[in-house]
Amino acid sequence: MKIAIYIPKAHLRSDERYRRMVEALGGCELYEAVSGEGLREGTDLILSIGGDGTYLSASEMAARAGIPVLGVNFGRLGFLSDCPPEKVASALLSGRFVIEDREVLQSVVDGGEPQYALNEIAVTRIGAAMLGVDVTVDGVALPTYWADGLLVSTSSGSTAYSLSVGGPICTPDLPVLIVAPIAPHNLNVRPLIVPSSARIDIALRSREREVMLSHDTRHVTVDRETRIALSVAQFSLKRVRLPENNFIGGLRSKLFWGEDVRNEAL
Repeated sequence: MKIAIYIPKAHLRSDERYRRMVEALGGCELYEAVSGEGLREGTDLILSIGGDGTYLSASEMAARAGIPVLGVNFGRLGFLSDCPPEKVASALLSGRFVIEDREVLQSVVDGGEPQYALNEIAVTRIGAAMLGVDVTVDGVALPTYWADGLLVSTSSGSTAYSLSVGGPICTPDLPVLIVAPIAPHNLNVRPLIVPSSARIDIALRSREREVMLSHDTRHVTVDRETRIALSVAQFSLKRVRLPENNFIGGLRSKLFWGEDVRNEAL
């Protein structure tokens, strides 16, 4: 098995758990890759070494290349990177893993080259002035959002930024997109779920010259006249997980879903 290792944090190379994992994979061909251009022909798998932020960075090159990616958890939350390093070798060498397809969100800014995100794409204000966001879904205009910003999330991202702004939790296999305002200045504004087949177009209103545009962990400033077209990409992310790790279990163990002191006596 040929395995690419994505490990942007240099200090993890000296972590004893990482060193033991590499030794246990001694029968495989291992090499480090920092971008899609560094992936070698015939690569079977990418190991993302770090936390969920690292996984999001690895996911773009993995999705573009069509290579499955396994998140090895050296971070805090470990919702996407949910595999302990101690279990990697036994799972891969025995074939005891599952590959899921996760939808990837695509943006085209002012007709330029597509950019991609696994969790969400967001526009947010930079200065003190409120941001107005005009949104159309398949050509149908929504009411203008007046807020700190707006995000569009995949079902994978429903437990990330979208969750923190009051969006719904969706199982990651659902073909939906979530349109959610960030700190809206309206009492009657709610997140909206649309089919992932929809095209979403965004225009901005701001007294500031620039706004922030985010693709997962990547941020750039764009002009307020920018037009953004969002849709689901033609390719998906192939996410590797162990059979014992599942979405509902992650909600309970990582996000403490249903934690209640009354349940401790049951």
